[in-house]
Amino acid sequence: MKINKGVEWAAHACTLLEPLWPDGGLTLSALAEFHELPEAYMAKQMQALSKAGIVSGGRGRNGYYILARPPKDISLLDILLAVDGGQPMFSCSEIRQNGPCAATREECKSICCIAAQFAGAEQKYRESLADIDLAKLASNIVDQMNATNRQKTEDWLEDNQRTQS
Repeated sequence: MKINKGVEWAAHACTLLEPLWPDGGLTLSALAEFHELPEAYMAKQMQALSKAGIVSGGRGRNGYYILARPPKDISLLDILLAVDGGQPMFSCSEIRQNGPCAATREECKSICCIAAQFAGAEQKYRESLADIDLAKLASNIVDQMNATNRQKTEDWLEDNQRTQS
């Protein structure tokens, strides 16, 4: 399984917005600048997050994005689904009905054992992502930073933050 780069970018953007919640946000250009990402690609991820109700704002030249709900109410699963959609990762093509020993359609009324195993694994994967909220994730990121980078990030956020006035 490979997760789309856009999911990574969206997750990083959300963790950057987390300490600014509920009144502060960042412009699209600031979000792209922080990780040296192309603004056009970041815009696509932010639009997906906005459509999913994870962020709001961002319209116009002076617009900025803010988290649309409390960080503890946003999970990694929410971000993944916003960017990649909710389609199952595995799609059974019923190949057991092909070949010299093919099963008949009537014999394939129950779910394929392989499809069932993939579905169960995907369910556990999604549940584990649902258990990781943005507040916890952002706290873990800060804990990993050295003191210098933590201070640089705090200063950068202060310099780039937009607030509702």
